[in-house]
Amino acid sequence: MSLLEVRHLTKYYDNERFPDDISFIVDEGEIVCLLGPSGCGKTTLLRIIAGLETADAGQVLFAGRDIRDVPVHRRNFGLMFQDYALFPHKNVFENVAFGLRMMHLSRADIEVRVREMLELVGMSGFEQRDVNLLSGGEQQRVALARSLAPRPRLLMLDEPLGSLDRTLRERLMNELRTILKSVGVTALYVTHDQEEAFALADRIVIMNHGRKVQEGTPQEVYQHPATEFVARFLGLTNLLPGKVVGMDGYHVIVETTIGNLRISKSANQQPETRVTVLLRPEAASLIECSPASEHITGTLAECSFRGGYYRLVIRHTSGQHLSFTIPASGVTPPPLGTPVSLLLRSEAISLLAPDVQE
Repeated sequence: MSLLEVRHLTKYYDNERFPDDISFIVDEGEIVCLLGPSGCGKTTLLRIIAGLETADAGQVLFAGRDIRDVPVHRRNFGLMFQDYALFPHKNVFENVAFGLRMMHLSRADIEVRVREMLELVGMSGFEQRDVNLLSGGEQQRVALARSLAPRPRLLMLDEPLGSLDRTLRERLMNELRTILKSVGVTALYVTHDQEEAFALADRIVIMNHGRKVQEGTPQEVYQHPATEFVARFLGLTNLLPGKVVGMDGYHVIVETTIGNLRISKSANQQPETRVTVLLRPEAASLIECSPASEHITGTLAECSFRGGYYRLVIRHTSGQHLSFTIPASGVTPPPLGTPVSLLLRSEAISLLAPDVQE
C-alpha cells in the first residue's frame, strides 16, 4: 500500500527545473533511495516533501491526502542530515528527548522512549555524554535515535553517512537498514553513493538533471541499467557500440569491436538494430583457451588486489580496454603484459539503447 505519492513535482530555478516532472511512490514500511550526482535535485525534492520548500507544479500526497498546505510541524516527518545537527549544549539524553518534549509527553514516558531508542542504535549508557566528545559514528547514531524517537510517519535522510570515513560508513549503512526495518518506519533516503543505495534500499529512484531516469530494485538497476548514464553512474564502464546481426533461441547475436557476442534477449531486438553492449565487471573469468563465441583475448594491462577479488584491466586485441573483477580465491593472475583469454558469461551482459543523452 502506497503511503507517500509524488506526482509530477516540478520547481523552477532560473528557467531550469530541479526537480523536473518527478513522480514515484513509497509504500508503507519501504526504504526508497533517491540516487544521483550532486546537483541533480535530490535534496530539493526532499525539502519539498518535508514542506521546507514549495513546488511550482505537482502534488505530494501522504496517506492519500494532498499535504501542500500542511505546515512542516504538523506533518510528523523525521529529518536527518549529513551534519546531524545535534544541539551542542545538550547531552545525549537531552538531544534524543528534544522532539518528545515538543510533543508534551510526560517525563516518565520520555525517559522510557529515550532509553528504548538508545538501545536500538547501540548507545545504551551514553545518556549523560557530551555530544561534542562523541565520534562521528556515535553522533550519527544519536541523530538517528533523535529522529526515530517521536515515531515519525516518514523518515527522510539526506546523505546521513556522507561525512564518515569509508570503513565506518560501510559498517553503519548495513546497521542502518537493520534498524529502520526493525522499527518498520517508512524512509526516503538521499545519496550520491551507489553502494549505500544498494545496501539500504528496497527500491531506487535514479535522478539526473532533475529528472527520474530509472526506478527499480537494486538488483534490477544494476543488472539492467536503462541508459548509458545510469550504467556509468553505477560504475559500469565496459560499454561497447554494437549491432544485432542474428537470433539464436533466447539469445541475440551482437556484432561489437571485440567480436560477436551471444547475449540473452532483454527486449524485442530486431536484426540491424544499433545497441550499446554492457559487460558487467563479473562477466569474465580467466581461462587457458576456449573455442566458445564468448571467448575473447587480450593483454593484462592492470591488476590490483582488492581483498576478496582482483580488478583486472584487459587491453583487447582491438585496442579496447575492459575492466573486470575475478574472485581472489584460488586464482593468481599472470604478470602485466601477459596475453590472456577470458570467457564471458552471457547472463552478465546487457543491451542498452545507444547514444542516450541525459
